[in-house]
Amino acid sequence: MNTISAMVPTTDPNDFRDGDAWLAGGTVLFSYGSHSLSRLLDITAAGWEPVTITEAGIEFAATCTIAQLYALAQDPALPTAWSAADLFRPACDSFVASFKIWNLSTMGGNIATSLPAGPIISLCSALDARLLILSPGGKQRHEPVAEFIQGEAKNSLAPGELIRSILVPAHALAAKTAFRRLSLNNLGRTGVMLIGRVDPDGLFTLTVSGSTPRPHQFRFPVGDYPSPAKLVNCLEERLSPDDYHDDIHGRQPWRRAMTLRLGVEILNELFSASGPGIER
Repeated sequence: MNTISAMVPTTDPNDFRDGDAWLAGGTVLFSYGSHSLSRLLDITAAGWEPVTITEAGIEFAATCTIAQLYALAQDPALPTAWSAADLFRPACDSFVASFKIWNLSTMGGNIATSLPAGPIISLCSALDARLLILSPGGKQRHEPVAEFIQGEAKNSLAPGELIRSILVPAHALAAKTAFRRLSLNNLGRTGVMLIGRVDPDGLFTLTVSGSTPRPHQFRFPVGDYPSPAKLVNCLEERLSPDDYHDDIHGRQPWRRAMTLRLGVEILNELFSASGPGIER
């Protein structure tokens, strides 16, 4: 990146100007490079606590690395009731990346890059995580990860805005979950990723990602759980062929077919044959 003239340690959106980019792990930024950037604003010098556990849930700093997320899955400080923490390691493994990447790549960076295959996007969307976003002028706003992503490499960040943290709520962490992921080869980029969740109050949420440019969520309250056939119909009605991503890592027909298949697999895993509301 031979156009860079300065690297500035700051987390203040008011320091942002045209030609700047926020720098955390930089794994994507340095992979793709740039011909137009002139400064990098380094947020790693802020010293944000990577993980904060409270009764309300888990707050991840945007600079929390994938390695730190992976280690958290076995942290004894996690409440035993938070069984959804079992999703952390499969999500990290979905990077199909070396330990060098894990030690640099950040949760906030993966979300901000906003690629369909982003595993942190899938994980955080499935757990109803919300972003704390810092804006110029000292303002802040919150936004669900599932709504923040607007398409391939597109999100709602305005110029100068910065992801500060990601809050995963306790009710989602206490849910029963099921995880499915597919790619065209063993070490390939994610082509389809679905995560199912049944909250303590019985709400069933299915999050579709990987196969689509942005996450899509389907919610079914107690008493309205779908049968496999009804779930397929629901997915077909709300996701048109154009809603599926199409590239060398998976064509639309394959991504659609695998989304339907994995959705039914998750339904069968989360609910037994005698489960409430399930029709066979």
